[in-house]
This record gives sequence, C-alpha cells and structure tokens, in this order.
Amino acid sequence: MAWKELFSTDIGLLSLFTIGFVVVMGAYFGVYFSKKMNEKPGQK
Repeated sequence: MAWKELFSTDIGLLSLFTIGFVVVMGAYFGVYFSKKMNEKPGQK
C-alpha cells in the first residue's frame, strides 16, 4: 500500500523526487569535498 501511494499520488511523487535529489546532492558534495581535501594549499 505504501509503495502504491509513493508512486501514484502527487505527494508521493514529490517525496520520491526530494529523496532522490538529496541522495544525488549528497553524492556530489562527497565527491567535490573529497577532491578539495586532496588538493595542495594554494591550488584552485
């Protein structure tokens, strides 16, 4: 029942989009900050 509501209602789809966006944003920030932490000071 919860899966049906998640994929078929407006609120469910908005929640699904929000969860997906947060996961993608977290992955992006993880990669971005990892690269920045490995740089030497003074580099851009």
